[in-house]
Amino acid sequence: MNKLGILTSGGDAPGMNAAIRAVVIAAQQKNIETMGIKGGYQGLIDRNIDRLTPFNVEGIADKGGTILKTSRCLEFMKEEGRKKAVRVLKEFGITLLVVIGGDGSFKGAEKLHHLGINVISIPGTIDNDFAYTDYSIGFDTALNTILDSISKIKDTDFSHDKTTIIEVMGRYCGDLATYSALAGEGEIISIPERKLDFTTICSQVHSKIASGKQDNLIIITEKMYDIEELKKYIEERLQISVRTSVLGFIQRGGSPSAFDRILASKMGVKAVELLTEGHSGLAVGIKENKLISIEFGNVNNILSDSYEKFRLLDTFSTFNKGDQVLS
Repeated sequence: MNKLGILTSGGDAPGMNAAIRAVVIAAQQKNIETMGIKGGYQGLIDRNIDRLTPFNVEGIADKGGTILKTSRCLEFMKEEGRKKAVRVLKEFGITLLVVIGGDGSFKGAEKLHHLGINVISIPGTIDNDFAYTDYSIGFDTALNTILDSISKIKDTDFSHDKTTIIEVMGRYCGDLATYSALAGEGEIISIPERKLDFTTICSQVHSKIASGKQDNLIIITEKMYDIEELKKYIEERLQISVRTSVLGFIQRGGSPSAFDRILASKMGVKAVELLTEGHSGLAVGIKENKLISIEFGNVNNILSDSYEKFRLLDTFSTFNKGDQVLS
């Protein structure tokens, strides 16, 4: 019987468990034994590997996080660490591998592919920062978690006529900020792909207040600003009280949405199919509601199609152009 290894790496994302479940069940149907690698690439190097059966993955699809745990592994970044990982895979008789994670996890999978391991990757990251796929596992759940928080913040903002700056995750991708702002009626949006300076943000807030709207939401992607400096700047220029809310890791947890469970299940089955068909070095994705696979080397070479995102931003920002730059 062939053996298939599966690991989750990098930041956890809701839906990873559904993908694990799908891989185990699909492998079992093809008479392939699944070995769960706990703790990502570090767990692989440390031989933290146990058998997974369909019984082991019952009742996990609705759970957030990952039953296989996850980590970031400095040792795997070095050539000797990767060679050790290959030796461990061979020691356990694992000839096929599925890696679920984000950009760093994909790079690790590509390294293993070049070392002769048959590997397929599945995108699992709330950031949705892969250009080759419309959605990554976890994005939809995180988006709805943000929307729930925004809804609550809007209630109290309205009651007190307050402006709030909300910082969401996303790293270098503005999808979470953009779509949470559009769905949550955020007035001012600043993302890495289209970053607003302090003066522009302040001008837009001033314009909204002048029009009679006292409660306003400013939604920004993490790591772009010092949020307290932005708060202080607006308060000093406009003489208003501003609140800040950094949503943090609440965005990663929670039961995955139906969309993420279904997407993860489809991708898990697809990964097993690709491996049993003799493919390796591919990433599974979804485009125009159809499952696709693409070579690792092309994952980051495809330019992100930001047209739709910017078109939406431009449409809604017509209400938020602001006054002349405040002096």
